[in-house]
Amino acid sequence: MAKRGGGFPGGMPGNMNNLMKQAQKMQKQMEDTTKELQETEYEATAGGGVVTVVITGKKEVKSVKLAEEVVDPDDIEMLEDLIVAATNEALRKMEADAQAKMGKLTGGLGGGFPF
Repeated sequence: MAKRGGGFPGGMPGNMNNLMKQAQKMQKQMEDTTKELQETEYEATAGGGVVTVVITGKKEVKSVKLAEEVVDPDDIEMLEDLIVAATNEALRKMEADAQAKMGKLTGGLGGGFPF
């Protein structure tokens, strides 16, 4: 009986090396994409543009801009609601962008990413 070299029938070590290289490449791409997402800014408006919120991919509010006409001392509650609405929309944009970009890398493997 002839003995095969390498201890794994069918050339397993070569396949394993390729798999490891692909995994390392995917990990690097995910790290680069995560960094890119964290540096991206997302903007959203509410109330027809009277409130604008900008957030970063790190989920930090970078700025809030208010049109002068939305500042009504007798209706602070409406202004608060508009700020919340614009902030939540900016966060939704950021999440959708993150899912789209990471989904391209993982081929739809899923697995909730921490951003």
